[in-house]
Formats: sequence, C-alpha cells, structure tokens
Amino acid sequence: MKLAAIYAILVGISMIGQWVFSLVRKQVPELETEPIRIRFHLAAEFTTAIALLVGGSGLLADSSWGVHVYLVSMGMLLYTVIVSPGYFAQRGEWPMVGMFAVLLILALISLGLVL
Repeated sequence: MKLAAIYAILVGISMIGQWVFSLVRKQVPELETEPIRIRFHLAAEFTTAIALLVGGSGLLADSSWGVHVYLVSMGMLLYTVIVSPGYFAQRGEWPMVGMFAVLLILALISLGLVL
C-alpha cells in the first residue's frame, strides 16, 4: 500500500503544481474564452488533487479512513485521466495524450495494490 500512497501523493502534488504554474504564467486562455466552464474544471482538478493528498497520507499513516478516502480519490483521478486527454487530442498534442495514458495505467496498478 505504500507505493499506492506515494503515487496518490505525487499525482496530487503534480496536479496542483501544473495548474498553479499554468495559471501564474497566464497559460489558461479559457479563463477569457470560457471562464465559467474552466472555473468548474479547476475546482474539480484541485478537489481531486487534495483528495489524492489526503487519501495517500491516510494510507501512509494506516488510518482507519485512509483506504476509503484513497479509493474515492482514485475514482476522481480515473475520471480525469480518461476525460482530460480529449482536450489535448483535439489540439493534436499527442505527447500529452500519452502522458494521460501512462497515468491511467499507473492508477490502475496503484488500485490493484490496494484492492
């Protein structure tokens, strides 16, 4: 379970870092073109990231709630790694699509370690 916890924590940190980096560098044009939709999307992304951090930490601490929060957070992650590549595929950014495929495979392996 330790590897699964570390995966969840690393992905949670990476999600927050990627979005903060993009927002600070003003690389989210949807804030101008689709402000309502992107704000809902950002809320979902940050909620997923925080859930991954909490779930992963709970697993590491072997807390009674850790597995439950981890499983919910992984469900949230699975949704995002399936839906998000569509944005990049539409733009022809295939390396990003590949990254999401790798994240999907690693998420499934991580889940297998816990279930």
